[in-house]
Amino acid sequence: MSSLSYKSHISSQYNDELEDVRQRVLAMGGLVEQQIVDATRALMENDSLLGDEVSRNDFKVNQLEVLIDEECSGILARRQPTAGDLRLVYAIIKTITDLERIGDEAEKIARMAVDLASQEGGGTPLVEVGHLSRHVSQMLRDALDAFARMDADAALGVAREDMSVDREYESLMRQCITFMMEDPRTIRRVMDIIWSVRSLERIGDHSRNIAEYVIYFVKGKDVRHIGIEAMEREVKGGD
Repeated sequence: MSSLSYKSHISSQYNDELEDVRQRVLAMGGLVEQQIVDATRALMENDSLLGDEVSRNDFKVNQLEVLIDEECSGILARRQPTAGDLRLVYAIIKTITDLERIGDEAEKIARMAVDLASQEGGGTPLVEVGHLSRHVSQMLRDALDAFARMDADAALGVAREDMSVDREYESLMRQCITFMMEDPRTIRRVMDIIWSVRSLERIGDHSRNIAEYVIYFVKGKDVRHIGIEAMEREVKGGD
């Protein structure tokens, strides 16, 4: 079965419904990705106004989740999809849940940026935070690209990248703890950084989840909660 076989239904309206909901998911993903970029910039530049703007825009992500979920419910009720189509709708529903949660994490970073902007001091590892943010943003972009093409191999690459994000996260956490130990006056500031770093690590986890849903759609295999080697066997083992 072709990974994009949902486009070949006799009913052109059915095709249009599936394609429309898929495009809405990608639009939601683009909005969420911009939220991450803006929240991180607010953090790096002590820009409380931009942080507030990111927080206000979170409702747009929530609205898209509700809209897409309603569309999927309508498809399930009207079309009663089977096989690949049912897996597609399932993958979409799960994907938008993770995208909404990524939006929540970006909003948390924005709130930390607003708090940091109100404080004095510096010296915390913001450069490294910016690098981690770019890393997880690329992960999300790659996961969405895998979703757009329903490419299991590309999705597997995203899952592999999550391990690198985890290592970067652990290194940053060690730096933050060292800062607090060396100068207790930085504790409040560093705690804001720690919560931001934690949110970025969670964004990486959610991006991996999206990649796993792509593999589920393409291969019909649930690869959640298994190691990367087992996931590779499922992807490379054929249909």
